[in-house]
Amino acid sequence: MNKFIVVGGTSGIGKALADTLEKQGHEVIVGSRRAGLNIQDNQSIQNFFKNAGEFDHLIITAGSYAPSGGVKELDLVEAADAFDTKFWGSMRLVQQAIPYLKGSITLTSGMLSRKPVANTLVKTAANAALEASAKVLAKELAPIRVNVVSPGLTQTEAYSGMSEDSRQAMFENASKSLPLGKVATADDLVGGYLLAIENPVITGSVIDINGGALL
Repeated sequence: MNKFIVVGGTSGIGKALADTLEKQGHEVIVGSRRAGLNIQDNQSIQNFFKNAGEFDHLIITAGSYAPSGGVKELDLVEAADAFDTKFWGSMRLVQQAIPYLKGSITLTSGMLSRKPVANTLVKTAANAALEASAKVLAKELAPIRVNVVSPGLTQTEAYSGMSEDSRQAMFENASKSLPLGKVATADDLVGGYLLAIENPVITGSVIDINGGALL
């Protein structure tokens, strides 16, 4: 049995992974704002890891929100806050986790890091920064392994603010453009995280799970 910390594990992809790991018999500690963890605050993170103690694997799925829109009208204060949460929040977690961590770190980016789409500057920048940084961390922190899972559009609570009809229309339209004709669910993503966690010779890698969106 291993001990896992899943940050962002109370919803979406993180919850699907945490549930799977618990069913496998592992110990899972979930960190999120709902659970009192603020990844924009070093003291909050430090207290979280101190209370958790030594563990084997860190998975970060938090920080999916980013404002959209063209650069001319983008609110740069809001943009900086979103980047700080997604990218620097992940780096704060990694930094504070190192004294307690034995096995691997798995970050979460997204296909926009390598698929240019207008009006997605903030999310694109944060995802690309995570993917580039993971390769540096894999060298710096070895033998701790560092990888990234990069999802495409995924059916999660991230779109709960939309009406049901609008949400379904978005997923249906997106599926038509995918070679596999299917938008992933959170459960579809779990296998990618397990691969990064369980394979002892994968490090510095980006695992794409997007239905072929980058083809």
